[in-house]
Amino acid sequence: MRQRVITAVVALLIFIPILYFGSFWIDIAAVALALVALSEIFIMRRKIIVSLEAFIGAIGIVTTVLPAASFKWLPGTLTQGDLLGIVIAALLVLTVTSKNKTSYDDIGVTALSIIYIGTGFHYLAAIRNQDGFAMLMFALLVVWLTDSGAYTFGRMIGKHKLWPAISPNKTWEGSIAGVVVAMIFAAIYVQFVDLGHGAPMMMLIAFCLSIWGQLGDLAESALKRYYGVKDSGKILPGHGGILDRFDSLLFVLPMIHWFGLV
Repeated sequence: MRQRVITAVVALLIFIPILYFGSFWIDIAAVALALVALSEIFIMRRKIIVSLEAFIGAIGIVTTVLPAASFKWLPGTLTQGDLLGIVIAALLVLTVTSKNKTSYDDIGVTALSIIYIGTGFHYLAAIRNQDGFAMLMFALLVVWLTDSGAYTFGRMIGKHKLWPAISPNKTWEGSIAGVVVAMIFAAIYVQFVDLGHGAPMMMLIAFCLSIWGQLGDLAESALKRYYGVKDSGKILPGHGGILDRFDSLLFVLPMIHWFGLV
């Protein structure tokens, strides 16, 4: 527990200033976090991270995470989306040049990982850099409080397993309590921070984000269970890997954009 707390404090001391200043700093942080998360998937798959497939995947991650303005240097009418298409085509060519040692299934996982990880971290930076610091903090706190509420109340009163085949420790009682805690927080937050929407609307949004974030957590749990690992990585002592810490946010942050909140 001591190691877990120390890691959390150090991570927040680094992460919060980056969120506050945004701009170039959060773009770089988002790319770095996304690349580490992609490497965790390769390691879970027992794939070599120093490989052509991983290198192409890394290009896809950078292409997805960075804002469109970063690709003005592309010649002619090429766009960020075109570059991502070239990355997918390069992965397909790899199945040919490797004589199927890198299979279609392999590159399918890599391509999906680019979208899953890249999109989530793209919106981490995009929301902040669209003057959305208050909204980004709202989303982060909803996720963190949902997680804390679910863990605390699940241990106290949890009796009915939520999805034992995927995550045996989660309970319905904890899950519901996490949503309630998130909605209470939302009601308090909007009293002090102007998000451009009324309290009832933000409580409804908190409800949606809380549930969607828990599904993101379960999706990452399913990924780990499929590959037979407890944690996605070891970069954060006491917490596991980057995917372990950002699994809910990778689902929640795009939803902020879908709702048109920033």
